[in-house]
Amino acid sequence: MADPTDWRRFVLLLIDVQRDFWPEEMARAFPDFPSRIESLLDYCRSADLDIVHVRAEFEPDGVDWMAPYRVKGETPCVRGTSGAGVLPCAAELPGEPVFRKQSFDALLQKDLLTHLQQATKSFILVAGLETSVCVLLTAVSAVQRGFLAAVVEDCCADDPAKHAAALAHYPFAFDRTSLDRLETDHDRWTTMLNALHRSGG
Repeated sequence: MADPTDWRRFVLLLIDVQRDFWPEEMARAFPDFPSRIESLLDYCRSADLDIVHVRAEFEPDGVDWMAPYRVKGETPCVRGTSGAGVLPCAAELPGEPVFRKQSFDALLQKDLLTHLQQATKSFILVAGLETSVCVLLTAVSAVQRGFLAAVVEDCCADDPAKHAAALAHYPFAFDRTSLDRLETDHDRWTTMLNALHRSGG
């Protein structure tokens, strides 16, 4: 019997799977997104691949809103509103950490970055909403902070054109994978991690 795949150096960041980022037109364009998120979480849980849930949440009084939203006078995912609620497909299980963010780049949240560093994670898988905004900016930020990263492309959604462009234009920064390629990509990623370690990274 083959040894189970070792995912100890990896972590999944599941980004912003919340009602304000899941409008009807996106649901029509990506009808399989909820079931794929469920399958991704099932796989990670069965494979002992750590999951971290990251969600936008802003105070109603605007004190922590990003500047453009303060100017407009509105922001998504205000605490206590239905739009900040998580989609059922992405609900955490006991023991799975949930981090709140007030930025496009999840790694600007120091507590999240500290968590990943203390857990000795080296490779970040990113999935969720929206591909061209928080998924993209978190994946690129991860690479700039010394991690390797890959976007699970069939577990993301956005405006279809923006989704395709975000995935196509950054091969120099992050890898692309999908649910059915996780197992086979793991070996290649492990080789990359070993080379990074030998180089002193």
